[in-house]
Amino acid sequence: METTTKRQALLKAIYEKLEQAYEDTLEDVIQLLDIRQAEDEEDIQAIKEAQNDNSISWEEYKRELES
Repeated sequence: METTTKRQALLKAIYEKLEQAYEDTLEDVIQLLDIRQAEDEEDIQAIKEAQNDNSISWEEYKRELES
């Protein structure tokens, strides 16, 4: 419940700022969100590949992600 309330507050604050933002700023925000989504998808794919490849341990995989 607390997470939902915090998320709603953040979304409200973001929406208020976006209402005042320039168009190019909005385009930058969309680009950043797209980059983040692409990175998340790459991470998910890497995890799936690592799960299918038993030659690497979880600890080794985490070290690779951190570097």
